[in-house]
Amino acid sequence: MNSADLAGAIWRKSSRSNGDANCLEVAFLSDGRVAMRDSKHNGSGPTLVFASSGWTAFEGGVADGGFRRP
Repeated sequence: MNSADLAGAIWRKSSRSNGDANCLEVAFLSDGRVAMRDSKHNGSGPTLVFASSGWTAFEGGVADGGFRRP
């Protein structure tokens, strides 16, 4: 995927973001994939793109407490 593929993406940042530039932004793409990037790069940094199934598995892990610190 190149930056042109993300040109129309609508990026969302958590409402809990406190503006200290340590945030992730997420965009739900029209083909079902989900893109994620670091907000401090103002759209010029690397972007991770997940298949819909991968994002669903991530959401399930969060809901089940799978990412809690030991």
